[in-house]
Amino acid sequence: MTGNGNDIQWCFSQVKGTMDDDITEADIISTVEFNHDGELLATGDKGGRVVIFQREQTNKSNPNYRRSEYNVYSTFQSHEPEFDYLKSLEIDEKINKIKWLRRKNPAHFLLSTNDKTIKLWKVSERDKMIEGYNTKAENGIMRSPSAVKSLHIPLLKPMELMVEASPRRIFANAHTYHINSISVNSDQETYMSADDLRINLWHLEITDQSFNIVDIKPQNMEELTEVITAAEFHPIDCNLLVYSSSKGTIRLCDMRSSALCDKHAKLFEEPEDPTNRSFFSEIISSISDVKFSHSGRYMITRDYLSVKVWDLNMDTKPVESYQVHEYLRSKLCSLYENDCIFDKFETCWNGADSQIMTGSYNNFFRIFDRNTKRDITLEASRENAKPRAVLKPRKVCTGGKRKKDEISVDCLDFNKKILHTAWHPTENIIAVAATNNLYLFQDKV
Repeated sequence: MTGNGNDIQWCFSQVKGTMDDDITEADIISTVEFNHDGELLATGDKGGRVVIFQREQTNKSNPNYRRSEYNVYSTFQSHEPEFDYLKSLEIDEKINKIKWLRRKNPAHFLLSTNDKTIKLWKVSERDKMIEGYNTKAENGIMRSPSAVKSLHIPLLKPMELMVEASPRRIFANAHTYHINSISVNSDQETYMSADDLRINLWHLEITDQSFNIVDIKPQNMEELTEVITAAEFHPIDCNLLVYSSSKGTIRLCDMRSSALCDKHAKLFEEPEDPTNRSFFSEIISSISDVKFSHSGRYMITRDYLSVKVWDLNMDTKPVESYQVHEYLRSKLCSLYENDCIFDKFETCWNGADSQIMTGSYNNFFRIFDRNTKRDITLEASRENAKPRAVLKPRKVCTGGKRKKDEISVDCLDFNKKILHTAWHPTENIIAVAATNNLYLFQDKV
């Protein structure tokens, strides 16, 4: 059954990025993340840049009405391309993940990572400057204290607002393989980073040591059968973490049981349907993303064709399963040949854990309503990019006669893919990364 998720009418709000058809590789968005109150939205790109957008402040004429427009707040170069001389490997500057820390003071803090190095950034505002130093001239040159004839108190003078981003910590040299996930613990003191074979636990104040808490590397690499694809801390219980694998399994670990969490507390795995068994079964069962619900009771996993909802109290099978683009099952051979079958789609919850969003091809994205069991396919397109324009549901035709508003599965553009999405923590505002453009949609008010 198809219809609007919870009958929300989604409408266009904004699009960020250039209109050019000629896309620069460095401009392709590689991660999107709202902060905890949704006032800031961060994106990272393949060029190593982080762009932070801030929500427009309250409307003066109507204080109760908040517009969902976001404008650039700060842009900074987080990572630069590097070269590992020992392994003769180039290290891309591409930002793999951004995670916000909860706010403790007027400044904002976030973690950003590329394949090897994690950085803690402080983003702060300055709207006052100090004037009238005793030992420093206005041009910044230091005076000799003996030249000071009288003392006066320096004054704070207003200045134009300046937003500064400065690296506070750099966590490096702890990963042999490429980092795919970072997750801040609910204690806000520690975080973990995961690569293909290991998960490390860090303290935010300590950069020169980390603890290896999961290691699935076999003694003989020829015996390697699976890799870690994603990992996340539980939102409430600081001792629990979950990680997914390329074999389609999810392991829940409890750090209280042992220092090395190689023995999982629970293994979540769905038995394979023998009727769907094919050459591609193992590839499409690989989990590309795992996310706990805000309540901590459920988690969602995304594989190539579906999104599954798991109850932490039941590890035998998912409690809900949603088909994202089942019509591609017949196209797996060509998707394998053009490498699209290895695309890593992310997924996210809405603030109430009642809806799930994930991306697809042709700049389509899907929203599933857990209560009504209805779903909708929407498109991030500049053709609908008119303020407050309501998004029309899209349908894919798999064969037979095509209706007027439908698109044939053979006409889908596999170069246009939505891998990264984010949902505002409390409101119906969604951010969708489509190649080098960031689309913002909101419910019609």
